[in-house]
Amino acid sequence: MNVRILATLTALSFVIAGCGGARDISGAKSQKAELPTIGELSGPVANVQARKLFGTKAAGSRQRAEVFGSYARGCLAGGQELAENGPTWQAMRLSRNRNWGHPEMIDMVTKLSQFAAQQPGWNGLYIGDISQPRGGPMLTGHASHQVGLDADIWMLPPTSLSLTRKQRENISSISTRRAKGAYVNSSWTRSHHNIVKAAAKDPRTTRILIFPGAKVQMCNDEKGDRSYLRKIRPWYGHHYHFHVRIGCPSGDNSCRNQNPPPPGDGCAEARKWQADILNPPKRKPVAKPKPTKKPVPKRRSGRSLLLADLPAQCKAVLESR
Repeated sequence: MNVRILATLTALSFVIAGCGGARDISGAKSQKAELPTIGELSGPVANVQARKLFGTKAAGSRQRAEVFGSYARGCLAGGQELAENGPTWQAMRLSRNRNWGHPEMIDMVTKLSQFAAQQPGWNGLYIGDISQPRGGPMLTGHASHQVGLDADIWMLPPTSLSLTRKQRENISSISTRRAKGAYVNSSWTRSHHNIVKAAAKDPRTTRILIFPGAKVQMCNDEKGDRSYLRKIRPWYGHHYHFHVRIGCPSGDNSCRNQNPPPPGDGCAEARKWQADILNPPKRKPVAKPKPTKKPVPKRRSGRSLLLADLPAQCKAVLESR
C-alpha cells in the first residue's frame, strides 16, 4: 500500500459524517448509458464510502474542467471555486467548502446575481451549496450536487454583501411557503418570481426545483412567455432556497444528462402537487413482493456510494494533486 493511500485511510478514521436529509433529486434516468465504474481498480479503498474520500479534498484537481457521470453519481475534474465575495454575491456556509463547480455553473450563478442586484430590495444573491472541490458524494446532506452542475440559491434577499465568515455560518435563509408548501407566504415577492424566471431562461439551465406553491404562483402570475415554466419543477422542501441545475457542458462526452422535463408548462402537475398537500390521497395498501430465489441487491446511491461505484475516471480525479 503506498504512502498516500495509507495516509488517506488513516485520515478517514477521524472523519465523522453528520446527519443530513439527503434526497436523490436526480430525477429521470440519464439519456446515455452509465460510464464504467472504478470497481476494484481503486485497490484497498474500493469499498470505502466515496463521501469520506471526496469530502476531505480541500481543493480542485489540477485537470481541465470535465464532468464524469451524473448529478447523483459522479465527480468533477478541474473544479472552479466561486469567490467567497463578489460585487453581487456572497458564498454561504464556507466551512462546508461547497462553493466549487464547473466553470459554466460558476458563470451562471455570477450572471444571475448581477440580474438579482437589479431587483428592488436585492443587492445580489446569497449562494448556497454548489459542489465539493472535486465533486463526488458529500459527507452530509445532498445526494446530488456531485458534478458541479447544481447550485442552491437562497430565498433571503441580501441586504449586506459584507458578512463575515462567522455571520455566514449563523445567518439563516427565509422560508417562502405556507400550508406545508401548498402556497407561498408573504415573504415571496415579485422579485423572487423574476429571479427564478431569469435562472430558468438561461439556456444552460435544464431544471429548477422549488416547492409546489411557488410553481403554482408563478403559473398564476405569468402573463407573457410561459415556455420557461417547463423547467421549473415542483419538489419537496426547497422553500428556503431554490435549486438550479444546468445541463452537461458542450462537448463533455463523459457527462450524463437527465432526460428533459415533459412537454408543456407543467402547471397542471404543480396544481396536482398542491391539491395532494391540501387533501392528501389515501395510501393504497402495498402488496408484499413475492420471494425470489436470488434476492436482488439494492443499488447504492447518494452518500452510501462506495468509491468502486463511481465512474472509472473519478480515480484520477481523486488522486490528482
